Amino acid sequence: MGVTVEVHRVYRYPFEQVVASYLRKYPSPMEKHITAVETVEEKTDLSTGIIYQRRIATCQNVIPEILRKVSVLKVPDIYLEEESWLNMQKRNMAMKTHCLTWTQYASLSEESVFRESLENPNWTDFTQKGRISVTGAGLLNCVLEAFAQSFLKQGVRKGIKIMETLLQEQCERSCSQ
Repeated sequence: MGVTVEVHRVYRYPFEQVVASYLRKYPSPMEKHITAVETVEEKTDLSTGIIYQRRIATCQNVIPEILRKVSVLKVPDIYLEEESWLNMQKRNMAMKTHCLTWTQYASLSEESVFRESLENPNWTDFTQKGRISVTGAGLLNCVLEAFAQSFLKQGVRKGIKIMETLLQEQCERSCSQ
């Protein structure tokens, strides 16, 4: 079956500032579940200027202990792969993220875009759509999907709060100089 989470947010900050904050958002003391982010590939297309990055995020396993009785769920870390395409000329950055852990039982994918706002060129629109689907766990499929949907919604709210905090701190530093 699967569940989806969608979000749209307008950051009242310029595109370059929002993208820079996003790329340094994790790891952070504001989000203890993401313990590492490693850039494993980065290249620039010289003809278009598009910067491609592939990063691997290490996240603590947040599945409730009761569900970890199922041996396949009893892993300490979950790994996510994020690919991004940053186009400074068009002032947008597209990202695709998917889970590298439990691929035979579940799929998690997200597509996100930061782009200059049409409403105000000094603002940035953010859209994100995530989908989770669990298979092969029988009756637990729906339970795991419901937990994942709830956790994703909470994660989206926390991620937006972290972005707002980073952007505000950056603004305060640049305004005080």
